[in-house]
Amino acid sequence: MGDAAAPGGGVRAGAARSREGRAAVTGRPGAEAYERAGWGTYLLLALFTTVSVFPLLWTAVAASRTSGRLAQSPPPFWFGRNLPRNVSVAWGEGGMGEALANTAVVAGSVALGTVAFSTLAGFAFARLRFRFRAPLLLLVGATMLVPPQLGVVPLYLLIARLGWTDQLQAVVLPSLVSAFGVFYMRQHLLGALPPELLEAARMDGAGTLRVVWHLVLPAARPAMAVLGMLSFVAAWNDFFWPVLALTQTGNPTVQVALTGLGRGYVPDTSVVMAGALLGTLPLLVVLALFGRQIVGGVMRGAVKG
Repeated sequence: MGDAAAPGGGVRAGAARSREGRAAVTGRPGAEAYERAGWGTYLLLALFTTVSVFPLLWTAVAASRTSGRLAQSPPPFWFGRNLPRNVSVAWGEGGMGEALANTAVVAGSVALGTVAFSTLAGFAFARLRFRFRAPLLLLVGATMLVPPQLGVVPLYLLIARLGWTDQLQAVVLPSLVSAFGVFYMRQHLLGALPPELLEAARMDGAGTLRVVWHLVLPAARPAMAVLGMLSFVAAWNDFFWPVLALTQTGNPTVQVALTGLGRGYVPDTSVVMAGALLGTLPLLVVLALFGRQIVGGVMRGAVKG
């Protein structure tokens, strides 16, 4: 009766038995218990990994070969010796150094702006009460149904009237607000920010700015990390609007600079692939550095409680 009869004794005993069970399964004290995957799971994961990695591997192989060798049949499936030469040509003749710097500025600015504006707007739509909230939210969601190509002509006329053609702000400013980001942050804050917590903060005399700083931002941090990464990657890979607003001789982004590498009567495919490889490496570095935090943000945002 001793420990089990004491208040909380049954809970402690159950927790101890749970830890012993996990240790028995994994062989390590305090370790979590996981089900062992079968060979079919590993085969499926290996297949998906191969399909996902193959385009990047082929880009690296093509960048290390010559354009003539890539035109032969069968094509090469292993690395050659021309990677330093092709990278040097893409870096010098294609202006990839300036393009990478411009793209980093554009993608970073777009990611920061999207996260900031989407978090504030998402909080307003999720927990604030104001007139016409439902129609405005419906209008924001409806903008996601409109193809972006329909707004290119008036947007370009506006950019030209402001004198922003060939300037990076022509690419940054139209992308600072994302309808998807607003809707995503609203859905996250609906579950991560209980209304009772806001009422308690209001009763303690906290204003809106203090509520945003001490409650909204900590609760929205996992979703902010995911949205920031998605916005950064989308802005880095954007081609349609930058190729219209910028030129290869002005302030090109990576995608615009790659179009300059492909010009000519007989484009050097290996140099183009070397430029594409240079443009992909920064994204791989970012994913390697922040991949764990992003996955953790997705998991925390998906699990409530």
